[in-house]
Amino acid sequence: MALRRIAFVVLALAFLGLPGWAGRVALILDVGGRGDLSFNDMGYKGTEEACAAFGWEFVDIQSATSADYLPNIRNAARSRRFDLIICVGFLLADALNAVAPEFPDQKFAIIDAVVPHPNVLSIVFEEQEGSALVGALAGMLAAHYGYPYVGVVLGIEIPVLYHFEGGYRFGIDWGLQKYAQVTGKKADVGLLWVYTGTFSDIAKGKAAAEAQLEQGAVAVYNVAGPLGIGILEAVSAKLAKEGREAGPPFMIGVDANQDWMGDGNKVVASMMKRVDVGCYTAIQMVHEKTFRGGVLSLGLRNKGVAISRYPDLLEFIDFGIKAGVITEADRGRIIENWKAMRAAIPQWIWDAVDELEAKILSGEVVVPKPTTREEMLAVRARYPLVR
Repeated sequence: MALRRIAFVVLALAFLGLPGWAGRVALILDVGGRGDLSFNDMGYKGTEEACAAFGWEFVDIQSATSADYLPNIRNAARSRRFDLIICVGFLLADALNAVAPEFPDQKFAIIDAVVPHPNVLSIVFEEQEGSALVGALAGMLAAHYGYPYVGVVLGIEIPVLYHFEGGYRFGIDWGLQKYAQVTGKKADVGLLWVYTGTFSDIAKGKAAAEAQLEQGAVAVYNVAGPLGIGILEAVSAKLAKEGREAGPPFMIGVDANQDWMGDGNKVVASMMKRVDVGCYTAIQMVHEKTFRGGVLSLGLRNKGVAISRYPDLLEFIDFGIKAGVITEADRGRIIENWKAMRAAIPQWIWDAVDELEAKILSGEVVVPKPTTREEMLAVRARYPLVR
C-alpha cells in the first residue's frame, strides 16, 4: 500500500509539473562557448537558475565548429532524455529547422532566431532599443570629452547584429542632437565600425579596438561576445599608455552586465540582453505545462534588454566571482571605482539616457530595427555618422 501511494504521488507530480518532479534540459551552445562572460554564459546562467528553482537537471553541449550544430541537436533529440532542448544562438537556426520536424513531440527553444515549427519556442530580443541607449551615451560622451569618434566591434554579419548596429547609429545621432540642445554647441562625431567575422577570435577583437582607439574613439561597443575580452585589453592598454586607470576611453559591454570587468572603471555601461531570462522562461513554461511554439519577444518593456545600473553591477560582481575571474576581495574596490567613474560624467548625460528610455517605452521614439542587408544599408544612409 505504501509503495502504491508513493507511486501515485510521483505520477501526480509529473502530471501537474509541481516542484519535486525533476525535468531535464539540454543547453546547446554555439561556437562562442562558455567563458565569454556574455552571451553563452548568460544562457548558462538562466538555465542553471531555472534548474535550481524547479528541481531540474541539465547538460550543456558545446559546439566546437558549425559542423557540430546539426548532430548536437539531432543526437540530443534522438536520446529522448530531455524535456526541453535550448539552442543558444542564431547560428543554430538552420540545424534546428531541419531537426525540429523530425521529432514533433520534442520541445525546443532557440535564442535569437525564429524557427517556425509548433514544437519550437523562438526567443528574440529588441536589441535595437538597448543599443540606442548606449549609443546615445557614447555620442554624448564623445561630444563632452572632445573625442572625434565612437566605435563598435561586431562579430559575424548576421541579421540579429544589424539590430545592434541600427540601434547604436540611431542612438549616437540622438545623443549628439541632445548635446547640441543642452550645450548650444554642435559636435562633429563619427562612427568607426567593423564586422570581424568571428565570435571566437579574441585577438581580432583586440586588434579592431586598438585601431578604433588610435583614431580617437571615446568608447568601443562590444557586439561580439568573447571578443570583448580583447576589446577590454585594448582599452586598458590605451589608458595605461596615457597614465590613467579610469576611462575615457571606455568599453561598452554587451549581453551580461560587464561593468565589473576592468576593475570597475573602464566599462562605462553595458547593453544587457537578458538571454538568462529567455532560457529561464522557456524552462518555466515547460515545467508549468504552459509551453507552446511561437515567438517570445523581449525588449525594454518586459526587461529583456536594459542599460546597466547599480543593482545590475552588484548582481554581476557575483557572476564574475562565480566565474573565477575576480574574488570577493575585489568587490569593494570595483564598486567604489564604478561609482567614481560614473560620478565624473555630468548628470545631464545620464538624465538624457533616461529620457530616451522613457520615450522608447512610451512609443514616442521608435528605434529602427534593420533585419536584412538592404534595411541595414538604408539605416547607414540615414545615419552615416562620418566626419
